[in-house]
Amino acid sequence: MKELLEAIVSELVEDKSAIVITEDDPDEEGVITFHLHVAEPDMGRVIGKQGRIAKAIRTVMRASASRQDQKIMVEID
Repeated sequence: MKELLEAIVSELVEDKSAIVITEDDPDEEGVITFHLHVAEPDMGRVIGKQGRIAKAIRTVMRASASRQDQKIMVEID
């Protein structure tokens, strides 16, 4: 899952070396949280107008996780 998130985000940003993805342990409900950090100038590219790109990233990640019987959440920090 982490590799999929990195592949999606790396195509959106200019500074690929600034991408940092951390993964939390599953919480009591079994939800794994991914924290995404990118360079400040690339933040707008990842979030998009009115959060549309961020919403699309979360949708793709949730769909991929459901195929593997997992629950995930993506936080953009």
